[in-house]
Amino acid sequence: MDSLVASALDTVRRRIAKAARAAGRDPSDITLTAVSKQQPEPAIQAVLNAGQRVFGENRVQEAQGRWTERRAALPGLHLRLIGPLQSNKADQALALFDVIETLDRDKLARALAEAGMKAGVRPRVLIQLNTGEEPQKAGVIPTEADTFIARVRAEYDFDLQGLMCIPPLEEEPAMHFALLARIAARNGLEALSMGMSGDYETAVRFGATHVRVGSALFGARSGG
Repeated sequence: MDSLVASALDTVRRRIAKAARAAGRDPSDITLTAVSKQQPEPAIQAVLNAGQRVFGENRVQEAQGRWTERRAALPGLHLRLIGPLQSNKADQALALFDVIETLDRDKLARALAEAGMKAGVRPRVLIQLNTGEEPQKAGVIPTEADTFIARVRAEYDFDLQGLMCIPPLEEEPAMHFALLARIAARNGLEALSMGMSGDYETAVRFGATHVRVGSALFGARSGG
């Protein structure tokens, strides 16, 4: 398994670098986040053995079981929460994750601020936008993004780094990546977490600083 995963990781890194150079960008400006949710332990260890140190998880409890003990043993490990966060788990999330990518509402902002004060840390966050305005999906809709960004900056002591989105499956992702980049630019935000296994090269072309790749590294998860 180690050799297969190492080969897949190398392929993804090469494709990111190629897309970056084609867009006139420095490949080192793009961070690969390996999406480790629901992956078996041998696959996670294989990616770690291949040198990957940035990982994305969807759920706090699952991530705690996978990464809590590894934290002390793996210098340079960087964990990003890329799934919805319940307000009552803000304390646990801040204790484990380096960055919360899915800030999308005032209640969660207040919970993270309170958790940060108790822990003596300044939460590092991205705001998730629902660029497709899908009712079943979390995220701030684009027409409310500027107001929400301004409110977060005014009311909370966060390290607000940028924006994140997950485009609708049935739509061309490029227009969603372009929209996210425009909103970030006019608000002076640099980090753009966008692009997954099927479209990360397009995301790089539109300015992604972080791409979230799962199946292209690990293969499809069992059960879908």
